[in-house]
Amino acid sequence: MKALKHLFENNQSWAAKITEIDSAFFERLAHQQTPEYLWIGCSDSRVPANEIIGLLPGELFVHRNVANLVIHTDMNCLSVMQYAVEILLVKHIIVCGHYGCGGIQAAIDTKPHGLIDNWLGHLRDIYRKYDDEFKTIETKEEALDRLCELNVIEQVKNVAQSTIVQDAWNRKQQLWVHGWIYSVNDGLLKDLDVTQCGEEE
Repeated sequence: MKALKHLFENNQSWAAKITEIDSAFFERLAHQQTPEYLWIGCSDSRVPANEIIGLLPGELFVHRNVANLVIHTDMNCLSVMQYAVEILLVKHIIVCGHYGCGGIQAAIDTKPHGLIDNWLGHLRDIYRKYDDEFKTIETKEEALDRLCELNVIEQVKNVAQSTIVQDAWNRKQQLWVHGWIYSVNDGLLKDLDVTQCGEEE
């Protein structure tokens, strides 16, 4: 008996439904991907990138990691960005965080979490950067939500300041960088209104 048989059955059902709607879908998909969007999001299983914005396979290039961080020494993330911007010529990079992020929660816990604490240090830096703002927030829940938002804002800055995006803007390539946040409580996105579209911003 094949392991995880139910997942293979789900896959067959999904492929059949897609083919029923569009018989040539997979044939087209096999020849080329032409997404207009790069999604940089959290690894959290409750935040399925394609589904929450209603896009099909081939329409969204995706990179995910714990707490949707864009670190200038992370060759994985930077390689995805370079391929998306220089080869796929995406027009939009979307950094999307989410409320209730476990990475954000872990970052402000005082107990150690092992190896991941090295990664979460970037979030702690953001928390310290906005220390004055956090002193005015009354509840832990509000502080967590705000750190989720501030993290997205800081990652948008990191994307925009990367050599990949700076070079694209210098080439006059059309490229926008957006910051969004998703609520797992109601399934809705919120635009944090930090879109950047050129070096002057």
